[in-house]
Amino acid sequence: MKVTVERTALLRALGHVHRVVERRNTALILSNLLLRAAEGALTVKATDLDIEVTETVEAAVDAPGATTAPAHVLYDIVRKLPEGSQVSLETAAGGAQAVIRAGRSRFTLQALPEGDFPNIAPGELPWRFSAPAADIKRLIDKTQFAISTEETRYYLNGIYLHPATNGGETTLRAVATDGHRLARVDAPAPAGCETMPGVIVPRKAVAEIQKLLEGLDGEVTVELSESKIRLTAGAVVLTSKLIDGAFPDYQRVIPTANDRVMVVELAEFTPAVDRVSTISSERGRAVKLSLQEGRLTLSVTNPDSGSAMEEISVDYEGEPLDVGFNARYLLDIAAQLDGDTAFFRLADASSPTIIQDREGAPALYVLMPMRV
Repeated sequence: MKVTVERTALLRALGHVHRVVERRNTALILSNLLLRAAEGALTVKATDLDIEVTETVEAAVDAPGATTAPAHVLYDIVRKLPEGSQVSLETAAGGAQAVIRAGRSRFTLQALPEGDFPNIAPGELPWRFSAPAADIKRLIDKTQFAISTEETRYYLNGIYLHPATNGGETTLRAVATDGHRLARVDAPAPAGCETMPGVIVPRKAVAEIQKLLEGLDGEVTVELSESKIRLTAGAVVLTSKLIDGAFPDYQRVIPTANDRVMVVELAEFTPAVDRVSTISSERGRAVKLSLQEGRLTLSVTNPDSGSAMEEISVDYEGEPLDVGFNARYLLDIAAQLDGDTAFFRLADASSPTIIQDREGAPALYVLMPMRV
């Protein structure tokens, strides 16, 4: 194999795929990237056996072929080469080494044969749809913070993606929850998604998709089976196994009878929560919200460090109410709201609260209270 690639294009491809490769692997081949040169293009592939990312870049192919090379070392080499360099990749010593040249620089890396590289071929993917990259990214951006990190409830370790109905219209819906908070976001349903099954996209795949869609315009293609998802964004193809489990009936935890409404300006609310939470313990992070007509008092009491209190004006006309929340969770949700205000729908001190940027918004958040 011998191929020459422009450094910027190669670095972009390596940047997309090398993140999948774990720093420590039980199998040496999983530390490598597969490099395949053919028909005026270089294809770069990485996998951890759960996710596979492939990107193809234009290249001058002098001798077609394939090899594998250490992912992170190759990425670091190309990253440090001068901008505008032409990078030559070729195999040497009977395929046991990969040689990288650029200008007066020359690197020789130990290579493993192409045949050792695993393939997580997706098989049949019967469901397919195309959607604006901005819609898919928004579904991920607005829900990923609520993904659980508790491995025992593995079925919560991802985003539940499925078709749903909202206000009589079919939507593509993303849901994530860790049992303390829930994020539910809708996007216009692209043609072809109406019959897809509900699938749970794992946390690592969610993070990779989020990065791939950063700044991307146009549409992405999503293909699905019961066990795998493949997303094509330009020259990048990401394939991932899905979480094999049943996502809980999240609709049951979304309250329907919360009749106390508070509307607060985010420009006042967010920094006030942040300030008073400075006193809270790292373990509890509890902040008390005391609601009275037209006024919200935020307070924290920590026996080890002291207390804090701040008062802000709100739109509220109900009975007085005291309720506690995790300050970090409040700030996480506030950061997802698009408007200038936060719309709280509350019931009492022990019931879940709904938070949106406005009533009926496509993004809805549920937050469980804390005892304070």
